[in-house]
Amino acid sequence: MTSVAARMCFAGGVSARVRSDVALALRSAGLELARPHDGDPQIPSLVVVEGAPADALDLVRAQNACVPDRVLVVALGEGALEPGGALQLIAAGASDVLVDATCERVVARVAARLERWAAIDALLASEAVARTLVGDSPAWRRVLRQVVEVARFTDAPVLVTGETGTGKELVSRLIHALDPRKIKRDFVVLDCTTIVPELSGSEFFGHEKGSFTGAVAARNGAFALADEGTLFLDEVGELPLTLQAELLRVVQEHSYKRIGGSVWQTTQFRLVCATNRELERERDEGRFRADLFYRISGWTFRLPALHERREDIVPLVRRFLADHHPEGAAPPELDDAVLQHLTRRSFRGNIRELRQICARIAHRHVGPGPITLGDLGGDLVEAAELDDADWCDQAFHRSIDKAVAMGIGLKEIGRIAEDLAVRLAVHRENGSLQHAARRLGVTDRALQLRRASSRTAELATPGDKTG
Repeated sequence: MTSVAARMCFAGGVSARVRSDVALALRSAGLELARPHDGDPQIPSLVVVEGAPADALDLVRAQNACVPDRVLVVALGEGALEPGGALQLIAAGASDVLVDATCERVVARVAARLERWAAIDALLASEAVARTLVGDSPAWRRVLRQVVEVARFTDAPVLVTGETGTGKELVSRLIHALDPRKIKRDFVVLDCTTIVPELSGSEFFGHEKGSFTGAVAARNGAFALADEGTLFLDEVGELPLTLQAELLRVVQEHSYKRIGGSVWQTTQFRLVCATNRELERERDEGRFRADLFYRISGWTFRLPALHERREDIVPLVRRFLADHHPEGAAPPELDDAVLQHLTRRSFRGNIRELRQICARIAHRHVGPGPITLGDLGGDLVEAAELDDADWCDQAFHRSIDKAVAMGIGLKEIGRIAEDLAVRLAVHRENGSLQHAARRLGVTDRALQLRRASSRTAELATPGDKTG
């Protein structure tokens, strides 16, 4: 068994005997136990609870702030959790909750889970990932960990969604690169936006010689070319309904006939699809077949937009600038004004837009010294002044207009807006009050007081009064 480390923490109420037994059992299983306050983000946290301790949620939140998405809760004893307790722990930031009556039975499950996490960490640190995808923000690491796990440990079809320019094809290529098949052939790309309806059958299925005018020779389609490899359907949401129906059999059974042929062909490929559409809405509104949707979405990953992972902007800029410099030559630094400008932009084109801006900077910058605002050009700097107000869009205006029309007072509008902002920030940071406070530009104490006053106001609402 591979030796892996874990940071072990105990909630209040766990007896000294249980603490000793758990630690001994984990060490016997080959696990290295780190100190509870070790801040290494690579070491997952193991939170042990017994009964239903009042401090369990706070302990999970605190550990999640240190190691986001790496907190495993072990609940020991009969009736270890109250009804709904596991869901509350997950909402507080736990990655999973394992419940068992004794520590001896749960240790094997803990060891297996931590070994899997260690394997994922090794892949994330590998050159294959590092040279392809840049970023260490919580939002990006969260989705990347899931992608890596699914790519290496499953053969399920994957649907990658996200705005234009978020890196869907790069993630799809990474899934192919990490696929562990011993015999693995090509990564075949088919852009669904370029398919001509009249020739779509040939593009997918191939055709026999003479099957239609112009078919002077037999031709393999995408399904044959992707045999023993990966078929990547880019912008799959653009497929017309008639073609969607034709794809069902081959996606499910991996068998098809060429156009004009009578022999069933077989193909074994991993299917990865990408779209910038909200495919679930397309399905619900009848523009995308539900049966095909469920066949292509064994796993679905939504890639965050660049404004959701602003911590990654500077590392991405440095990577893109390095691409424009001779090998071994360090790219110029960025002065503070440029850093502030780039981290505040909205980047509607996401990473693709950022890469284009970096290419522009690389071509304009000359001489020694850091990159300055002048290297960006006046039009980019002026556009940034408009970006700051983008969050206050028409939808926001409509909400405020509706509140005003209903006679909601200014104080109440402000209170509701603040409460909503706090809830969204805490949710975005997976329950971490420390990270949420930083995102909102307030102290941890101020955020705690704000949440407490909000709960007090909810308890005092007229609907809660009796008699």
